[in-house]
Amino acid sequence: MKKIITTAKAPAPIGPYNQAVLTGNTLYTSGQVAINPKTGALVLDDIKTETEQVMQNLKVILEEVDMTFENVIKTTIFLSDMNNFAQVNEIYGNYFNEDTAPARETVAVAALPKFVNVEISVIAVK
Repeated sequence: MKKIITTAKAPAPIGPYNQAVLTGNTLYTSGQVAINPKTGALVLDDIKTETEQVMQNLKVILEEVDMTFENVIKTTIFLSDMNNFAQVNEIYGNYFNEDTAPARETVAVAALPKFVNVEISVIAVK
């Protein structure tokens, strides 16, 4: 059975999807972009600031189900420009212990929703 996960601390969905779905002990988040949940504004100052906002959005969704980044087993990163990889990786790496970091893929795409530069989703298990 699936449970819809929603928190006001993360951006509201901008389409027919939910922030996350919990089934059993596994959480699947929707891709998060750099929307400030308090203002609804995009945070696009620079790629590091944008990535930080994305990771904070993921963090509060994880917290909603009493999880942390330590529970994350898989991530997917979408970049509109692979030249941003090193800077995104630097911020992303601040959220994980390298010894226990999740599996991951990073994919370059032609465009992302709202024409942001980075979108990240995670799968986590309790």
